[in-house]
Amino acid sequence: MEPLTLRDLQARAVVAPLVRPVRTASGAVEAAPLLLLDVLTDEGITGSAYLFAYTPVVLQPLSVLAGQLAPLLRGQPVVPFTLQQQLERQFRLLGRQGLLGMLLSTLDMACWDALGKAAGQPVVRLLGGQPQPVRAYDSWGLVDPARDAAALERSVAQGFRGIKIKLGGGDLAHDLATVREVRRIVGDGIALMVDYNQSLAPGEAIRRIRALEPFDLEWVEEPVAAEDLQGHAQVRAQSRIPIQTGENWWFARDAERAVSARACDRMMPDLMKIGGITGWLGVMGAAQAASMPVSSHLFIEASAHVLPVTPTCDWLEFMDFGSAVLASPCTLKDGCVSAQGPGLGMVWDEDAVARYRVD
Repeated sequence: MEPLTLRDLQARAVVAPLVRPVRTASGAVEAAPLLLLDVLTDEGITGSAYLFAYTPVVLQPLSVLAGQLAPLLRGQPVVPFTLQQQLERQFRLLGRQGLLGMLLSTLDMACWDALGKAAGQPVVRLLGGQPQPVRAYDSWGLVDPARDAAALERSVAQGFRGIKIKLGGGDLAHDLATVREVRRIVGDGIALMVDYNQSLAPGEAIRRIRALEPFDLEWVEEPVAAEDLQGHAQVRAQSRIPIQTGENWWFARDAERAVSARACDRMMPDLMKIGGITGWLGVMGAAQAASMPVSSHLFIEASAHVLPVTPTCDWLEFMDFGSAVLASPCTLKDGCVSAQGPGLGMVWDEDAVARYRVD
């Protein structure tokens, strides 16, 4: 098959509704600010992916940046690895963190989607694998066990094999009461994860994690600031519960630094920050060498393609930000998610896009 040729980029900003708003120790996400990125090709194939912007404030700058990137890419073959090398050279002095890194990673995912659509195959097959069920956990924000009990029970009834809740919105006594009650609600057969969203200092994190040991937790996520690798290493060294981190790593170098610092027991790269699918492929090799389990962060649709080819595949995080604007949203079956295609299975519901568009 001849390479596709990139003709243009199209970026559209939407604020999509969420079935369940996400409350964290650092703030709340009431709706999903998304940048929908389309790679248009001379051959008539369109590759698509979405970027989760966290806050609507940056949607306009992201749209402008995408427009500025387009002239650098027009006429280039849609070859993700080569494009990533080219863009890394072009932005070496600036660096690729922040909005630029998010956009470059999303561009990579859209290019892979285009290649899969051109081949009539799901991306997972282009990566040497095949669609297969990946176990999923339902990802919650801060919870009120009394108010949310019925909804938590519904998550278990839907078939989720794990539940993650966020902590850090109160003191240790509040954390203990919350985890104790959620464990009672979901039962002992369901994996229970907790996420502090970087809200603690290392000493306080150690104190709280020790107190949480009786609840058979699958992991404690980002107990301290993401960039504080030494802090994470201190917490990990004194914790009997596995420490999970990685959603705020920028490209493969950050993953390498974290593994070298012994900052975690498990990793969960974010496809939008780690370099898209091309970046993920580099990180999963480092994880295999370290015998470290790998889970996904957000981006259900693309994660279902990369996790089956990840040697140390662990969990898929089910936090649904994209379904409101997708023609065929991902679904849960027997507690698992499977890859859709062709490409990443990304086709916009144009009526919904028009309804939620903000630019």
